[in-house]
Amino acid sequence: MQNRRDFLKFSTAAPLLSSLGSIRANAANTNDYKALVCVFLFGGMDCHDTVLPYDLASYNSFSSVRASLMESYAAVAGGSTRDRSVLLPLQPSKADFGGREFALPPQMSAMHGLFEQGNAAIVGNVGPLLKPTDRAGFLGKSTPLPDRLFSHNDQQSTWMSFAPEGAQLGWGGLFGDVMAGSGANLSNIFSQISLGGNTVFLSGNTVGPYQVDVDGVPSIALLEQAGAGIPLSLANILRAHFTSIGSNRSSVLERDFINLSQVSFDANDALSQALDSASAFSTPFPVSQLGAQLAAVARTIAVRDTLGASRQIFFVAMGGFDTHSAQATTLPALQLDISDSMAAFYASTQELGVAQDVTSFTMADFGRTLTANGDGTDHGWGSHHFVVGGAVDGGDIYGDIPEAILGHAQDAGNGRLIPSISVEQLAASLGSWYGLTNQELLQALPSVQSFPDGAVPLFG
Repeated sequence: MQNRRDFLKFSTAAPLLSSLGSIRANAANTNDYKALVCVFLFGGMDCHDTVLPYDLASYNSFSSVRASLMESYAAVAGGSTRDRSVLLPLQPSKADFGGREFALPPQMSAMHGLFEQGNAAIVGNVGPLLKPTDRAGFLGKSTPLPDRLFSHNDQQSTWMSFAPEGAQLGWGGLFGDVMAGSGANLSNIFSQISLGGNTVFLSGNTVGPYQVDVDGVPSIALLEQAGAGIPLSLANILRAHFTSIGSNRSSVLERDFINLSQVSFDANDALSQALDSASAFSTPFPVSQLGAQLAAVARTIAVRDTLGASRQIFFVAMGGFDTHSAQATTLPALQLDISDSMAAFYASTQELGVAQDVTSFTMADFGRTLTANGDGTDHGWGSHHFVVGGAVDGGDIYGDIPEAILGHAQDAGNGRLIPSISVEQLAASLGSWYGLTNQELLQALPSVQSFPDGAVPLFG
């Protein structure tokens, strides 16, 4: 049963391992501004079809393993967008893959540009783990594994909270708890903002997701109709009814509900007034669901001072990545949207003067199999993800991108990648940049101690 503390989520450790030495040891100054923006790709984006092999030997191996899918691409009107001649080669600044090369599909030219400019990085083969493992450990069952691998709902939850569906606390929420404890924001309700629905990712012990939509705060239809079918004189009466003003309830739960309702109305008013008074910015965004969500995030960041916010975590999402079939006709359009929308968002942070202060990153249920099932792919495990921002040590690939062959050391079967970087390691890097101390990171991410390689060195 939900307890009172959980119900009121909207109200206002030991030293870190030496292997995480890249993480700052001292408390960050929360008088500045920082924001994390999670872009969740529901369904599990095909990492093999996003960061593609480019050197000739690897490309030929990839094309052979995926022969049926490559034929599907070749049959698309206008020609294949997976032909090697149209791919966008990557030139990582430091990563060395022993002569192996990689490229992005042509639909991701905007992301490719950010990578070349040093404002985007790729984290290779990251995913849920309990301890480092490989093919031998997986097949021999000698290493503990996350529960319910390859299940959409459970792996979405595991990425967000390190536990399958039913978990109550996400690591974004636990980061928010730390900032709430430090008094980073005037009102904690604006610290965790979701445009992708109710999400465990933003849920902490003292903070929770404040849900808005692409047009701003959600409205109550009856109040919106005041003056247009409902007398204006009734507007205040209706509002008093919805917030139970003047009610004297004996039940603690009822009083908590009334308090929560009043806090939500006040927050909606504050955000709506701030957005209405904000200056417009000129950066154009794609006309898409993701573009609209990221534009709304940019508008909200623009009024951060009015809201009294110095630390914020946002959650946006798009679906359609469960490409068991018709991948050649569906995935390219999704990749174009990711690329153009995230690039537009980065441009908006430049316009707002906060490019160094905002970091966006992708997450997904899982990657997909290297083998094809005709014109699609099946559920995988590890995947490759993008991290974008002015503070990112970009233009590089972090971690590993296994060879485009079957049966290698990180192949769980059918080219389903066993992650070589845990979600905790990625989260630790983002959390350190966000301002958590070593001790705070261990409290939020206790399992990071299981990974001796430590945090991903994404920030200089």
